[in-house]
Amino acid sequence: MLDVVRDFGVPLPGPSRDVRGKAVLITGAASGIGLALARALHAQGAVLGLVDRDESALAAVTAELGTRAHSVVADVADRPGMAEAVGGLARHTGGWDVVVANAGVTPPPGTLRQLDPHEFDRVVSVNLTGVFNTVRPALDDVLARRGYVLVVSSAAAFTPGPGGSPYMISKAGVEQLGRALRLELAPHGADVGVAYFGFVDTPLARATLDDDPLGRALEARLPGPLRKRITAEQAARVLARAIERRSGRVVAPSAWQPWALLRGVVNVVADRYLAADPSCHALVRDLEARH
Repeated sequence: MLDVVRDFGVPLPGPSRDVRGKAVLITGAASGIGLALARALHAQGAVLGLVDRDESALAAVTAELGTRAHSVVADVADRPGMAEAVGGLARHTGGWDVVVANAGVTPPPGTLRQLDPHEFDRVVSVNLTGVFNTVRPALDDVLARRGYVLVVSSAAAFTPGPGGSPYMISKAGVEQLGRALRLELAPHGADVGVAYFGFVDTPLARATLDDDPLGRALEARLPGPLRKRITAEQAARVLARAIERRSGRVVAPSAWQPWALLRGVVNVVADRYLAADPSCHALVRDLEARH
């Protein structure tokens, strides 16, 4: 019963776990959700290991946070580089209690038929393989400390839509990675959570949804409540709460929760409807015309 409660993102009985003095690894830490989470956890007394590929932005974050913040420039798609980064930071933090695999990228809107294969590989290598490259080098520490791993997926993992399939595919993979890892770490007393966000108002999201007319058209196809955006700070609070409660699953904004829970039924209907929808056909043709 406890597994079912945890799987639905409901906090388990008992007190929240204080992060004060705990060592937390965060990727994508120089901007957006990762930066907001680093600030939030640092304020709560956590010891941070920050990873990002943007050297100047990461240096500014580390200088801002000062004490208890350590950083390394690395690309999560670089497996040897990430192993070195995670191990090097651990020498400063003393190991890892919590790992947050947050780094991600989005592709420009386009269909799979016309997408540059290198762009597909880039998205998957960062969003999915990058999670593996982040988590695996830290697992011995997490197991030794009966810690917690939190992987950032997306509502895109369970919703249909043309034009952004590499992102959806990669985030669906992250979901399955997190679910499998949860079962594998459970016998050792460690926990794993998966976070699903709808639209978070970050520079990455604005470049896709606001600056691109096709991105705006894709967003406009969603029902109004699902178009609601939360700030990076709100998303960070969701993740911080998940860490405190060792949640198995968190979804934000809450309007996405019914779809997340009922996806087996909703997606059958949605796929059939969209496949026959003339406006969806027109959107695909617009995507193809762009290329």
